[in-house]
Amino acid sequence: MAKPRKSRENERVFVDHVLELLQDLGDVRARAMFGGYGIYCNDLMIALIAESVLYFKVDEISRPLFEAQQCAPFEYTRKGRDKPIVMSYYEAPASALERSAALCKWGQRGYDAARRAAGKG
Repeated sequence: MAKPRKSRENERVFVDHVLELLQDLGDVRARAMFGGYGIYCNDLMIALIAESVLYFKVDEISRPLFEAQQCAPFEYTRKGRDKPIVMSYYEAPASALERSAALCKWGQRGYDAARRAAGKG
């Protein structure tokens, strides 16, 4: 069943809002993928948006910072499986979604984790 058009439009408005707030990080853009969006900075995927929720890339260094803010990991259940798959992306703190400086701080953590995962930092 296809998502209602209004829901897609609302999600795109959210994506544009996130991109505007993160513009100080560098070349930030979104690509549609798997019903959501990947957020890229300087050609590295630093975040994803699913159902109008922003999740930043994490690793063993940055994960505790997200957990301290009680942010939840991104997870999904694959068809035919009972257990959810937890990915290395954590929800952005809600308090950071209204100010560019705050969101860029968390976005930088996602960028740093993506660089480390790519062997670039």
